[in-house]
Amino acid sequence: MKPEPIFAPGLENVIATETALSDVDGERGHLVIAGHDVEELAPRAGFEEVTAMLWRAAGLPGAPPDMAATRAALGAARAQAFARLPRLGDALAAADGMDALRAGIAQLPSSDPAADAIAATGAMAVFAAAWTRGKVGLAPIAPDPNAGHAADYLRMVTGEPASAARARALDQYLVTVSDHGMNASTFTARVIASTASDTISAVTGAIGALKGPLHGGAPGPVLDMLDAIGTPANAAAWLESELAAGRRIMGMGHRIYRVRDPRAAVLERAVGDLERALGASTGRLAMARAVEDAATGILRVRYPDRTLAANVEFYTAVILDAVGLPRTLFAPTFAVSRVAGWTAHVAEQRRAGRLIRPQSRYVPAPA
Repeated sequence: MKPEPIFAPGLENVIATETALSDVDGERGHLVIAGHDVEELAPRAGFEEVTAMLWRAAGLPGAPPDMAATRAALGAARAQAFARLPRLGDALAAADGMDALRAGIAQLPSSDPAADAIAATGAMAVFAAAWTRGKVGLAPIAPDPNAGHAADYLRMVTGEPASAARARALDQYLVTVSDHGMNASTFTARVIASTASDTISAVTGAIGALKGPLHGGAPGPVLDMLDAIGTPANAAAWLESELAAGRRIMGMGHRIYRVRDPRAAVLERAVGDLERALGASTGRLAMARAVEDAATGILRVRYPDRTLAANVEFYTAVILDAVGLPRTLFAPTFAVSRVAGWTAHVAEQRRAGRLIRPQSRYVPAPA
């Protein structure tokens, strides 16, 4: 006998698939990526290594076998993506960076799954950098296929060679947000893949989902908040005023985590490491810590039955600002990382070979 359908708005707590790619424990504040705790993984691994781990865990056929091969493949993919820029026309002239990425990635030719995954991952960095330079009238900068992905991305954005400290800080960010369970953009990619569509189409759809402000669009506004507060002494009064006006506090609270987002801890430490390596501080990290402490206390009193702690966006804003990226590039930079997870999920879903097709409950409209 066919089981009775389960009604779960938003698919809340519905398990739609099994994955070897990441595990999110919202109650304990624990994140595992490719079998490794993110707080242990991010300080020691680079983006290429974690991308290789994700593709290997997903069983992506034809994927580079190790970190060195992945680094070489991504370097070549960046060069190939740069060569395509003249053919993209107005695709990268969009006002919004996510629109530019969506249009640019959609024009990549589709080949076999591994080639598509490599091409999309390399192109994301090239297209994001070209877009942000184009917005201020600067020509795109050709990639260095021999450089690391994080260092080359920074150089293509800023026009200057990235210091080892800044490249390492960005690398930690790229590792930290490379995958995160069945989030909205990953689910979008898996739904598209489940139809037997190609990887490029799945990544294009995932970009569209990531553009939505309910998915992960608050890193820039976190900096706006810190700028508006000005000094730690102003934090409590400013936050109370925002809440009284019915506005939410940027970078606080998460759909899954019931405690502090473990990625916030990773990125907070990475910013501290960067400041020590540079031997200088802008005061941004100290300011962010003060605002987080004030917001945590205020929200605990105002909402005693809910835990609203810092999420990944809070310290994403601080670290991306510290490495020299403009805040308009924060969301596209998230995609530069998350494409590794998207492409791995596409491969995993393709191996599952099952169409994702939930049902709906029909409720007639009022006459």
